[in-house]
Amino acid sequence: MFDSIRTQLTLWFTGVLAFVLIVFAIAAYLFLGYTIRLQTDQTLLEISNILISGIQSEQADSDGEKNISDRVNIDAIREALDNLRFRNYQIFVFDTQGKLLAADNQTPAENGLTDERATELAADFSNSPPESPFSTLTVKESEFRIFAKKKFDGQNFAVIIAHPLDDEDELLDNFQTILFICVPLVLILAGFGGYFLARKTLSPVAQMSETASKISATNLHARLPVKNKKDELGSLATVFNSLLTRLDESFEQQKRFMADASHELRTPLAIVRGEAEVALSKEDRPNAELRESLGIVEDEGKRLTRIVEDIFTLARVDSGQLQANISEIYLDELLADCVRKVRVLAEKRNVSLDLSAPEELPMRGDEQLLQRLFVNLLDNAIKYNRSGGSVSVAAEKTDGKYQITITDSGAGIPADEQTKIFERFYRADKARSRSSETTTSGAGLGLSIAQWIAKTHHAELELLRSDETGSVFSVVFSI
Repeated sequence: MFDSIRTQLTLWFTGVLAFVLIVFAIAAYLFLGYTIRLQTDQTLLEISNILISGIQSEQADSDGEKNISDRVNIDAIREALDNLRFRNYQIFVFDTQGKLLAADNQTPAENGLTDERATELAADFSNSPPESPFSTLTVKESEFRIFAKKKFDGQNFAVIIAHPLDDEDELLDNFQTILFICVPLVLILAGFGGYFLARKTLSPVAQMSETASKISATNLHARLPVKNKKDELGSLATVFNSLLTRLDESFEQQKRFMADASHELRTPLAIVRGEAEVALSKEDRPNAELRESLGIVEDEGKRLTRIVEDIFTLARVDSGQLQANISEIYLDELLADCVRKVRVLAEKRNVSLDLSAPEELPMRGDEQLLQRLFVNLLDNAIKYNRSGGSVSVAAEKTDGKYQITITDSGAGIPADEQTKIFERFYRADKARSRSSETTTSGAGLGLSIAQWIAKTHHAELELLRSDETGSVFSVVFSI
């Protein structure tokens, strides 16, 4: 159950929300308590200011006597207290010796401070004055907020104001109870909602998983459903579909490769078997006929060898096992060697061969692979040429690049087939490509191998032109 992503997301969501709610609840509880305490202190301070103003007003109405011990001034204090009447606030006024002069007690005796306890507080405050006029006092398991001040401007009496915190504590307790009820309830609702949202959000994943489980080598054309290409799941499905497309193309390519390879191997094998059967069908055959049959078998064997070598080369290319052995070489010398290798073939077909290259074209590359590239191009240029035609090889250096062009005077490649010439097993002239007078396999793999060699050397191999006047291939190396 806990292995499910939906469950894990729900637990994570609920856990994070629980942490946020707990922090919020604690902060709200502390802030509410601080606000209530601050308001209580402000009220106590305001009451003290009102009391002093009242006393001063009552004294002004008296006969002008300013001595606090006078009867009139005590009456002024009591008169001021009688005019206040604050509920749940106890006010005590003391002289400088700590004697209680007057008290206004609107709180029941069982819930408030007694005169004796207030007198004790006055004595304590007189002996060790606190840094702040506000303090909290616990009496009979009840808390009181106390305001005590000994000196006022122009006055010489002390005031103690006490306020029971029962209402404030009850409010905080109620708020705490609400938090204890609401936070778990919110978490439960959020858990169900989070699970529903996770299930709804991950439903495309379930659909993709179901579709992917049905995809095999026989139905690689199937694709995962994509509801929204812009979100993460849509992007994942798109990438996976691209992977399936590449796999499908790779499988199709492998199928075509196997089919084409089987087809290319079938013909020379059939010829070899046929010649062998003919040679063995009669006991007394002339030596000339036997030598002719063996010659045909030898030619087809050579062709089979070249086809197998090309197939093996492409197989190593596809598997990444064939790596270029890069070293310092001279491209002009390499082109000259390639021209010498195919000159005999050109003479047999009555094709002139010409090379034009600067004296030195240094570069880094794999000499054997580059020779194979140019030999394949030259072999095609000669093989598909006309009798008496020509093949020219030109090399030049321009803008930090080497450009080698191979031009022939053949019949050209049909326009609708020019895009296929680099495909494996493609042959423009199937009848002529089977000739034994060639340095390649004749199976339509030469240009595919040449293109891979060019890409390995970060070069561009392309057909520049092909019409009735001939074809022009170009290889451009960056140096």
